[in-house]
Amino acid sequence: MGTRIVVVGAGMVGTEMVEILRKRPRFAIEEITILARTERRMVIDDEIYAVEVARPEGFDGAKFAFFAGTEGEAGASKEFAKEAVRRGCIVIDNGSDFRMDPDVPLIIPEVNPKALKGHCGLIASPNCSTIIMLMALAPLHRINPIAKVYVTTLQAVSGSGTDGIRELEAQQRAILQGSLFEREIYPHPIFGNVIPAIGSFVDNEHSSEELKMLYETQKILGRKIPVYATCVRVPIMNGHSMNIVVEFQNKIHDHIFKKMCDTLVRSPGVIVYDEPDKGLYPLPLLATGKDEVFVGRIRQRDLYTLEMFVSGDNILKGAALNAVQIAELLF
Repeated sequence: MGTRIVVVGAGMVGTEMVEILRKRPRFAIEEITILARTERRMVIDDEIYAVEVARPEGFDGAKFAFFAGTEGEAGASKEFAKEAVRRGCIVIDNGSDFRMDPDVPLIIPEVNPKALKGHCGLIASPNCSTIIMLMALAPLHRINPIAKVYVTTLQAVSGSGTDGIRELEAQQRAILQGSLFEREIYPHPIFGNVIPAIGSFVDNEHSSEELKMLYETQKILGRKIPVYATCVRVPIMNGHSMNIVVEFQNKIHDHIFKKMCDTLVRSPGVIVYDEPDKGLYPLPLLATGKDEVFVGRIRQRDLYTLEMFVSGDNILKGAALNAVQIAELLF
């Protein structure tokens, strides 16, 4: 007998979760049920799925329940996750509702798989930018502990779901046609622009997205590492990139620098793409559709500091794939 799976959410991430589950036969799947706010039919990879209205009884008999979540929004997990656990599911939540709950492990499988030990049925997947950043930094942290991080993200509109993509496309069409357009998702035009504000501002200094990168990093790595983040929305469809400056606790002598680079090359889920003189460096277009995170422009700024550029698919490794990999670990 295979495993019954429930996916909650029929947007970009939920759809991607279903596609990944169908394409990665790491465990036998008997049935995938999609739950959402409204009942409808949808086609995923040429297969028709009957989307059901999310109700507690929809989780009965399922082994795993994946909650797709959406960047910056409270997810359905707030309403249904604990009920799903009570009904026997292992819940893997891509939303932000439980990430900082001390009783809920926050997991990147390549980074902190041991944190899954003793879970109580509810597991959180980090924010997309946190995942992409730590895929590059965690292997280095194991060699030379990180003292602090400065990061500027360049985040695609797909991070806001299909509505973000539609807004960028609508503004592009309107400007090319010389017509007016309305803003619904973003506080400023996104076409031909960048917006240094993602999520709500918790105070006059930090947006919610920036604080996620701080607090989630500290929880995952188990250290109070300062993370100084500036999160920027950019007018591209998919793929988050970031420039990262990392200060380490110990000096980076030549042999340590080589060891760090060699470690990144060998790290699962990481592709070092670093020949800038040949035009080879991470790009969001390069990372889109790929499971791996790309790391390049690796250079030493001083005896304690490295700088690098990183790109990853925010819908894949930054969301859906990471959640599925957590289930694979548990299996």
